[in-house]
Amino acid sequence: MQRRRFVKSSLIAATAFSANSIKLPVDNSPADKKAIYELREYEMHFATSENDLHAYFQNALIPALNKSGVKNVGVFKEMSKSEPTKIYLLIPYPSQQDFWSANAQLKTDADFRKASASYDQIAAEKFPYTRYNTKLMIAFDNQPQIIVPPKSPRIFELRTYEGYNEDALRRKLKMFNDEEFVIFDRTKLNRVFFGEVIAGKDMPCLTYMITFGNMEEHDKNWAAFSADADWQRISKAPEYANSVSRITKVFLEPLSYSQL
Repeated sequence: MQRRRFVKSSLIAATAFSANSIKLPVDNSPADKKAIYELREYEMHFATSENDLHAYFQNALIPALNKSGVKNVGVFKEMSKSEPTKIYLLIPYPSQQDFWSANAQLKTDADFRKASASYDQIAAEKFPYTRYNTKLMIAFDNQPQIIVPPKSPRIFELRTYEGYNEDALRRKLKMFNDEEFVIFDRTKLNRVFFGEVIAGKDMPCLTYMITFGNMEEHDKNWAAFSADADWQRISKAPEYANSVSRITKVFLEPLSYSQL
């Protein structure tokens, strides 16, 4: 009897501890107001048709994401016409909860499964890609959601800034949130998304996307940014020194069915 009371009281104590100590995210928490970005990079097989992948995106995956509340899905190709071809898919989930719920819904969505049937049945030797790399990112504090550009001729610049350690990345994030966004807007480096990479390669790093009408506008506006007095000041500030150890960039153009 005494042992039974001890077990019962232990279970009550454990339940109380878990309820009080584990804080689950709630819909109105600040973190859940920030988007989660999923960026996939597909490398195509030689001698296979990338049209099968486009059909899957256009007719199955993107409609299913839209149905679950995930809008403005972007699909891009590299402007450099790389070999093998690379296709980029950007999925902007409005919140952490939307990331989980949308992916759960894909597993049970009968319309999605039906629309994916031909894609699922592609023979192994004809499948358009080997694997895809993916990054998961959480939006910056001072740009919590994607900014959808106007539907006009567009090019997109995708940049990744790596930090040599976690503190370097923290300082670069602060530099963007506190200082650089104002300069970006003033010099018309048109923001699309900014994300801190929380899963993926080349960590610690951040990735962002900006957009222009053409390369002439790109060059002109970056020159204005470089000459900006505030950029000259903060680029020399000791608190931001050595915050970026490597920069990679790629120029992208949207495909005809892209929602960005």
